[in-house]
Amino acid sequence: MKKFRKNIGILALCTASAIGGYAGFNFVKDVQFARAEQKVESTREQLAQVEDLASVFREVGRVLEPSVVNISVTKTVHGVSHEGGMDDDMLRRFFPDRDGDGEPDVPPGFRMPGQGEEDQEQSGTGSGVIVELDGKSAFIVTNNHVAGDATELKVTLSDGREINGTLVGTDPKTDIAVVKIEADHLIAAKWGNSDDVQKGDWVLAFGSPFGYIGSMTHGIVSALNRDVGILRQQMGYENFIQVDAPINPGNSGGPLVNVRGEIIGINTAIATRSGGFQGIGFAIPSNQAQVIYKSLKETGKVTRGWLGVEIANVSAIKDEAKAVGYESDKGVMVKGAMRGTPAAGKLQPGDIITRINGKVVDNVTQLRNVIAMTAPGTDVQMTVFRSGKEADVTVKVGEQPDDMASGGRPGRNPGVAPPVDALGMTLGTVNEETIQQFGLNDVSEGAVITEVKRGSSAARAGLKPGDVITRVGDTLVTNAEGAAGALREQDRSKGIRLNITSAEGQRFVFVRPDKVR
Repeated sequence: MKKFRKNIGILALCTASAIGGYAGFNFVKDVQFARAEQKVESTREQLAQVEDLASVFREVGRVLEPSVVNISVTKTVHGVSHEGGMDDDMLRRFFPDRDGDGEPDVPPGFRMPGQGEEDQEQSGTGSGVIVELDGKSAFIVTNNHVAGDATELKVTLSDGREINGTLVGTDPKTDIAVVKIEADHLIAAKWGNSDDVQKGDWVLAFGSPFGYIGSMTHGIVSALNRDVGILRQQMGYENFIQVDAPINPGNSGGPLVNVRGEIIGINTAIATRSGGFQGIGFAIPSNQAQVIYKSLKETGKVTRGWLGVEIANVSAIKDEAKAVGYESDKGVMVKGAMRGTPAAGKLQPGDIITRINGKVVDNVTQLRNVIAMTAPGTDVQMTVFRSGKEADVTVKVGEQPDDMASGGRPGRNPGVAPPVDALGMTLGTVNEETIQQFGLNDVSEGAVITEVKRGSSAARAGLKPGDVITRVGDTLVTNAEGAAGALREQDRSKGIRLNITSAEGQRFVFVRPDKVR
């Protein structure tokens, strides 16, 4: 009997355990289901937010659409008939399409033998955006490569109206043009701050790709501060916003906007091998475009700041930078300063510019853009690395001459030279005779180069008669004997630094032997 009761007790205990286990299993399942249900609801909320993003795109489209225009252009092109010359496919082999308009970039004035000499009318199309209203006048920003040199401009508004446009001004160095129309019932877009743009931001591009007026695409900012070389022929200023929003021929000149519907760029070019969009587009930052627009609207031209220096990226001449004791690969080295320019007497050959108005300077492009956008007559504070330490220099920015780009000058580039004793030049001391002979009116002392052997290392380095050596390394020299002694003492393995003064101005030359003997 006791054994029977014991078995009954064990059975009851097992039954209770089984019931408890089943209940626990159901509880776990209930919890898992609750969590899954919660996740579904959470995902639905996220999808609702995605729908909200789509609504943002729609609203941006509604805001921008009235301000975006199509521009049809007629230009007179001189002597471009292909008769007896090349067709477009052949031209593309020699002149690739770099500006993304689908056409070979044939240099101005290029003509093959046998080509016709008669003028031709060519037509094209692009986009633009209304940025300002003044009574019944409206001002449109577009690209120079769209509207520049136009003999006739037709502007098509979003409501279908076609209006004759007038070219107010162009700036090939930034590829910006301004067009004016007379019409009523117009809406201007708003400028945004391109300095606030960050990699990864949502952007939308508007325009007339392939003639499809009113098109809109979206994407993200892929990169900032791109210098891609498409304005190099014009010695231009590039600081492009790179985007993956589809941009195609016909989009040029249209606005790139943020999710607040503000213009943060002007669509300008694409990187392509096919003539169509392949994932990389470029836009001029709005802050740059806005400055150019105001100048063109008010004066019909662009006035830029200018220093009058020859400069180079430290990253490209690390040996030269190390030779002056500078270890970083960021910054801009002053290679020379032209006589009578804002930089003369302020910046010295061999200086490395590291900051301007407190902002770090990484490269030549950045420095040139900042100076170019600075109003002439403005004082700028520069931090330079000089003689092994930092120094602050104040320079009053001048006005850039029409025939010379900011931050560079025509001149000689320093070359590579073998050992010092084989430079191939003859030195003399600056005196009345050499001053008169070489026009060295502002030079009172130094070692003047009186002769340079053809084909010598001095010649290859760009040194010529009339150049005056004022410093060898860290040693100031006042005559030929001092210069020769300083040259003999240089460590050839580290290269030789020369400060040169001539009738043209000052420059920095770095001589690096091919090998040390």
